[in-house]
Amino acid sequence: MSSDREGNSITLEDKLPDDGENLADIVALRMQVGDLYDAMGVLDKREREIVLMRYGLAGLSEVTQREIGYILGISRSYVSRIEKRALAKLFCRLGKV
Repeated sequence: MSSDREGNSITLEDKLPDDGENLADIVALRMQVGDLYDAMGVLDKREREIVLMRYGLAGLSEVTQREIGYILGISRSYVSRIEKRALAKLFCRLGKV
């Protein structure tokens, strides 16, 4: 472990630039995002596609249910039902229910 001139230990957080964001918060958020992507394995292809588009994940832009329906050739209400089912699966998988 490194130390400064006064003998105080230097941590990784001391070495990283401070841009105003808390390193612990950034790490926690990245872990949660990783957990979300892992949990998406319980979704079928269409559910995953709708969740990714609806919430702007994986580099996509957020899309409305109506727009998703148009893209996939299904009704907005069917998109809503699929989205609701997918979110229930994700919440259950992540232990949020």
